[in-house]
Amino acid sequence: MDIKKKKLGFKLLLFSSLFLPGLLLLFIIGCNSNYLIRFPFFIAILILIIISIILFIIGFTTFYKNRKAHERRLRRWLKVFIGLFFTIYICGCLALSIMLYGPSDKFRTWLITTAMQTMNHQYLCKWFYSDNAINNVLNNNYVKESGESTDPSLVDKEKPKEYANEYEKAILDVEEGTPYKIINLKVNGCNGYLAAIYDPSKVKLAVTQRLGTYGQYVTQMADNNNALLAINGGGFSDPGNTSTGGTPTGITISNGKIVTNGEYGTNNQSGGIIGFTNDDVLVLLKNTTAEQAINMGVRDAISWGPFLIVNGTPSFIKGNGGWGYAARSAIGQREDGIVLLLVIDSNSIRTKGADMVDLTEIMQNYGAVNAANLDGGTSSVMVLPKDIAQSKYSAPCNDYMDKNYCAINDPIDGALEHKTRPIADAWVVIE
Repeated sequence: MDIKKKKLGFKLLLFSSLFLPGLLLLFIIGCNSNYLIRFPFFIAILILIIISIILFIIGFTTFYKNRKAHERRLRRWLKVFIGLFFTIYICGCLALSIMLYGPSDKFRTWLITTAMQTMNHQYLCKWFYSDNAINNVLNNNYVKESGESTDPSLVDKEKPKEYANEYEKAILDVEEGTPYKIINLKVNGCNGYLAAIYDPSKVKLAVTQRLGTYGQYVTQMADNNNALLAINGGGFSDPGNTSTGGTPTGITISNGKIVTNGEYGTNNQSGGIIGFTNDDVLVLLKNTTAEQAINMGVRDAISWGPFLIVNGTPSFIKGNGGWGYAARSAIGQREDGIVLLLVIDSNSIRTKGADMVDLTEIMQNYGAVNAANLDGGTSSVMVLPKDIAQSKYSAPCNDYMDKNYCAINDPIDGALEHKTRPIADAWVVIE
């Protein structure tokens, strides 16, 4: 009889020890979230915790009351199973609780700012935090733009190209007639690629050929335009999370014609029109309609943001800017007219990359007088003709992409596969 009671007590102790830490963690999450756990489920979790505690007490009492029987037989189980598995399990639950709700806000800030700037993955932080907690973090991490539009007169393509530091040398130390130069970077342990385009008249906007229906890979848009180089452009509308990428966000202008004329807005309503004039000057325009932009001589433009540098003055960035860390793309122009196209990778599990501070610092270092953030994440990609991409950058050239062009960076999608996605538009550098 004592042996049976001991076995029963051991099973109860094992069962309750297995579920109690996880239930307690779920209860803690429920106390901080108004998204994951609704009231009936919350009560059910509380009841299960109480039951687990009762079972733990009964199992503990029964087991140790009859502990003399078969003590040697169970010693190995106690040492190996409880000593190893439960230590890892309990410590894991405790570590996750501390990461989510502990005194340090680094993980909390990273998770909220990164997830809230995505279209389809905001639930990753709403599972764990209330709206008030999310808003508190976002209020301490944001980009405050100047509110001004750019002054085209600051760009002078005839300005003498002289360099006084390592960044200037990296841009300007090229043979005459070179169409572009790519500078390799390291940002937070991730690879980055900064392309300097020496003739701004060669930078054009390509738009998906299936506008309003499906997006295209940047490799396909580059092939359609016989491009020397291309990167992704602005965001796209994604109703119902269908992810077809066929409709550009807000105003889109290509070759002097209005392609889309929708209302632009992001989570923080930053940015505006990012485009080039007929004089090949990058302009960043606030509160401007498509018709006004055309009248100002804008030939190619998208809607996105935030603006990072306007008329030589960087935006005020608090914290990480509220956009978290991810793969990023950006566009800028120097006073001498050279266009800067920037792409920064994330890591293999999409937890690193660049924030708005990183993008701004890089653009400032390399002399941008105006610069803006482009769409990021899976969309961030820089492509070259296949032979150059493979010979100079050992690009894998995935089969799903265009056979003539390859990405030189390493885009990673939400399923952690090494691939980019179809999008609405791209900046291409033509011959």
